[in-house]
Amino acid sequence: MSGAEAAPAAAAPAVAAYEPVIGVEIHVQLRTVSKMFCACSTDIADAPPNSRTCPICLGLPGTLPVANRRAVELVLLTGLALGARVLPVTRWDRKNYFYPDLPKGYQISQYDLPLTADGRLAFDTAAGPTEVRIRRAHLEEDTARLIHAADDTRRRVSLVDFNRSGMPLMEVVTEPDLRSAEAARRYAEELRLVLLTIGASDAALEGGQMRVEANVSLRPAGSQVLGTRVEVKNMNSFRAVERAIDFEVERQAHVLDGGGAVIQETRGWDDARGVTYTMRRKEDSEDYRYFPEPDLPPLETDGAWLRRLRGQLPELPGARRQRYRDALGLSPYDSAVLVAEPAATALFEGALAADPGLPPKAVANWVTGEYLRLAKSPQAEESSAGAARAGSGAVAVDPAQLARLVRLVVDGAISGTNAKQVLERHARSGESVEAIVAALGLQQISDRDALAALVDEVLAANPEAVADVRAGKGQALGFLVGQAMKATRGRADAATVQALLRERLAASGAEASK
Repeated sequence: MSGAEAAPAAAAPAVAAYEPVIGVEIHVQLRTVSKMFCACSTDIADAPPNSRTCPICLGLPGTLPVANRRAVELVLLTGLALGARVLPVTRWDRKNYFYPDLPKGYQISQYDLPLTADGRLAFDTAAGPTEVRIRRAHLEEDTARLIHAADDTRRRVSLVDFNRSGMPLMEVVTEPDLRSAEAARRYAEELRLVLLTIGASDAALEGGQMRVEANVSLRPAGSQVLGTRVEVKNMNSFRAVERAIDFEVERQAHVLDGGGAVIQETRGWDDARGVTYTMRRKEDSEDYRYFPEPDLPPLETDGAWLRRLRGQLPELPGARRQRYRDALGLSPYDSAVLVAEPAATALFEGALAADPGLPPKAVANWVTGEYLRLAKSPQAEESSAGAARAGSGAVAVDPAQLARLVRLVVDGAISGTNAKQVLERHARSGESVEAIVAALGLQQISDRDALAALVDEVLAANPEAVADVRAGKGQALGFLVGQAMKATRGRADAATVQALLRERLAASGAEASK
């Protein structure tokens, strides 16, 4: 079965007889101002086709490349973050193949002497803590972009946009250590988080800044002999990574269970149909005829340069999650949610810095709850071009203002319900928390004398609910509390109101029994 047919339902039991062996290759567009070997801008998102080009990235004869120092540094930073070994001397190579998106007929890449090698990345899966070995992280240039469409006469045409040609790419390759589609997805998510944390890339899958490819093979359970691997491409979301690998595992299991042989090939993922399909027979490295790039000298990395780069590394996601659990007492879930969103991390850290006396759990609740709810709302996604004050998110919440809001809630000066309204208005308008609270008249009423008069009014206005409470119907007490909250537009301290209601009902009940 080499086409795009869905794996039969009978394939699922066959999977139990085999062990998946999965390696992942991830190409990442690096965050640089200029391209890999020329001075053309990397700001190509809204640029007209072929407007960000020059003779070098167009591959014109007689041109000479010059390596981008910042791109080299970002790969070295990534290697250091992954605990990888940095090679003292690295070399550029030509990867030779012919395709319309490769104007020179070869790609400048790295082969046997990459910038970094032998790293590791730990992450959590449903099966528990997992670690994958990183074989290499190296630099190369991106290809042009092919666009297959129909012209005005409905004739099928293929167009080439060279804006992407020469963009700096880092390729991170794992060893075949992963054993499930879920583990492959979690690895890709964790690597993206590391890249965002160190500033190496924006790593947006939907925008093509991060491209995940998986090498999938099966072997009989208990065997150490590797099976025939199939490369799976065109997975443009983390969910697609997991779905595509799951399908491919079942497809190969069905082929083997039926006595067939898996073909070494490259397959694409069709997300709409939920199947992989044959693209081409898979090449081996020998097919690319690698040889040293004659127009670029080898690159030496000295100790002082690496020490300076190591000093630039921020706290990495795994260490930050551990600190949140151990030092701040947050749950593994809260720690994971906070660290998974860089903007949420920045907001949480900034709020705690603004008011170190706040309970970390209280701040975490507001960030993982209301802030992320606002950040992921349709309105926020529509206005995502505006950068947030708390990082790079689309919702502008000032960390100091969030700290002030949480302090008001913790101190009982404002109710949690009204605080949500305050946060939403602040995120929209940028007004201070104090100004919003004053403008809306949301200061919480906690004074017992003021609330006592209110409680007496509520009891007098709701004799049936009072009778229900005395008859043992507990929900009626909640109704009375709700009436008090309604009368004060949520400003009354609910705990004080409930205590006063119980006192008044107990006193009147005792009086009636005399």
